[in-house]
Formats: sequence, C-alpha cells, structure tokens
Amino acid sequence: MVTSRWAADAAPTATPRRRGAVLERAILDAALEQLSTVGWNGLTMEGVAAGAQTGKAAVYRRWPSKEDLVADALRAGLPRFDEVPDLGNVREDLLELCRRAREAMFSLPGSALRSVIHECDTRQAERFHAVIFEGVVEPTIDLLRKVITRGIERGEVRADAVNGYVLDAIPAMMMYRSKMCGCEWFDRDLEEMIDQLMVPLLRPGG
Repeated sequence: MVTSRWAADAAPTATPRRRGAVLERAILDAALEQLSTVGWNGLTMEGVAAGAQTGKAAVYRRWPSKEDLVADALRAGLPRFDEVPDLGNVREDLLELCRRAREAMFSLPGSALRSVIHECDTRQAERFHAVIFEGVVEPTIDLLRKVITRGIERGEVRADAVNGYVLDAIPAMMMYRSKMCGCEWFDRDLEEMIDQLMVPLLRPGG
C-alpha cells in the first residue's frame, strides 16, 4: 500500500495540452524571441515550434508562411502608443516621448522589428510595410502632432511647425542613428537631440 502511494506521488504530472488562444500566444511569443536572438534570416518555423513547445504542424495550420507568422507576431507584440505626455512644456513632453520610443526600440518586440527592417530584402520588406506603418510610425507621429499642437497653443512653438518634415525628424533621427551608428540612446543623447535639434526647430521666430 505504501509502495503504491509512493509510486502515485512520484508519477510525473502530465502537461495540459494548450489550445486556441493560449497556444497561439505561445507561438507568437516564440516567433518574437527567435527574431530578437537569431534574426529574420535565422528564424525557422521549426525553431518557433520548438520554442513554443508544440509541433511544427500546429504552426503551419495557423500560419502558412514565415512572413504571415512574423507579421502577426509583430502586430500582437508591438507596444501601444496612445497616451500623450503632459509634463508642462514641449521640451519635457518630447523627451518623454523619446524615452518611450527608446524603450520600445530595445524591447523584445522592438528587437524583432529591427531584425525585420535590417535583414529583409525589398520584396519581403513590402510585406511588413503596413504592420510597421500602422503599428509604429502612425501612432508615433500622431503623438508628436498632439504635443507640438499643444505647444503652439501655449505659445512655445511656432505656428507652422505641424508639418511632415518636423514630425518625421525624431523618428528618422532615432532610426538612422540606431541603425547606422549603433546609438543606444542614453538619456544624454535624447536630451542633446531635443535641445540641439527640436527646440531650435520649433522655437517661435526660428
């Protein structure tokens, strides 16, 4: 009787089989992890399946191609940009936006996104254009527009500052220097960009 009880206690507990949304989330998370560690070129459906602890067939049933899987993983993983900072002046608001952008860029989904941008060929990059534009570019520009518009209302910013070139300046600079110069955007880097580029660009009479 004692032996039987010991055997029952020692028997391994079976891992519950994951289904539906739980399994899909595990697969998407594994795809982001693969992208951030081995990059776009190193990512395989087999590797994603192993990372999600499921079979390759379970991945292919939901996503017939690597491109389909990565597009959905990015959509699900990218952070939301929907809260406008209000710290009392346009300089501090812009700095806070830049800090959020930095956190997003160096998060797991951000690393995954950068691997896609840097490694995909032209045809593949077109597949992800909508994901990147709708998930990152448009929300960021919308927040910048709101911050700058509020600065105009306060009298801190020149009246004609809400235009495409001004709104593109911060995202373009952060992406360029991260990709070409390996810049990690420490607080000092962000402050210098705001003080030397954006504040003079936005100042009334500038």
